Amino acid sequence: MADSAQPGVVVIGRNEGERLERCLQSVRLSGCPIVYVDSGSCDESVRKARALGVETVELAPPFSAAKARNEGFKRLLELHPDMRFVQFLDGDCTLLPGWIDAAVRTLERDATRAAVFGVVLEREAAASVYNRLCDIEWRCARGDLADCGSLGGRAMMRAAVFRELGGFRAEVIAGEDSELGVRMGLAGYKVTSIACLMATHDAAMHRFGQWWQRAVRAGHAIGQRCDLHGSSAARDCVRERQSTLFCGASLWLLTAYLLLGVRVCCHRLGAGDEARDAALYALFVVIGKFANAVGLLKFFINKSAGRYPLIEYK
Repeated sequence: MADSAQPGVVVIGRNEGERLERCLQSVRLSGCPIVYVDSGSCDESVRKARALGVETVELAPPFSAAKARNEGFKRLLELHPDMRFVQFLDGDCTLLPGWIDAAVRTLERDATRAAVFGVVLEREAAASVYNRLCDIEWRCARGDLADCGSLGGRAMMRAAVFRELGGFRAEVIAGEDSELGVRMGLAGYKVTSIACLMATHDAAMHRFGQWWQRAVRAGHAIGQRCDLHGSSAARDCVRERQSTLFCGASLWLLTAYLLLGVRVCCHRLGAGDEARDAALYALFVVIGKFANAVGLLKFFINKSAGRYPLIEYK
């Protein structure tokens, strides 16, 4: 790979422990320059990153994934001002061999592509029902996305477009990656999913409370994204917010939940999932509507207060 095409990698984390060490080791194998941004870890994360020789930034509060990624990108540009592409990765992931080259080739083939992501595998999918749900969630159709809001935080992006759009919005505490994807689409850029293994992910969710909090976080993201882009051409999260308001506030309409579950199950079956996975996913989508409603309420409260504290689930 030519030096001009060599991407940098931004890894963000908070109390990831051994998972961070695995993550950084996997990125080092790619030969790409790395910046690790730590959000107030109280474990050995910072020491471990520096022991591996990784450029490390300790983020000042308030913390958010958006702010951490932005600071990592800023530091990468200071160290490598000619960098054309940046790979964002979370500290609970490991980068898989071959991904960097495949992602660079995909971006180089089309100048209108702003971001590309690949296949994510859940590391311990069988360890809990909640890990299994994550494994199902990572499945995605391949090609240029019709809905750029499906962009995730683990992706390679064109540095010039990232700068042009101002990076992630620091005030978006959940769904900041999807929100950036929406802005990419509105600006006329493409977000592309390719059939290449990109990373493993370690959800480490073993309790219902963790899953519930994650769903609350998703509800907050729905509210904030709709507030930002619901009136745009993308109509971002308008349908999701209406569904959350309807299902979350209408407990007596059990028929609505049954229909929702059937619809989601049929969609997953149509996407190629096994019947067991489709039914499991549909069940938790229905339960998640209640948690989403809590998150949506939190967004309205946070917006009124003018501050957006983190919602953590692990």
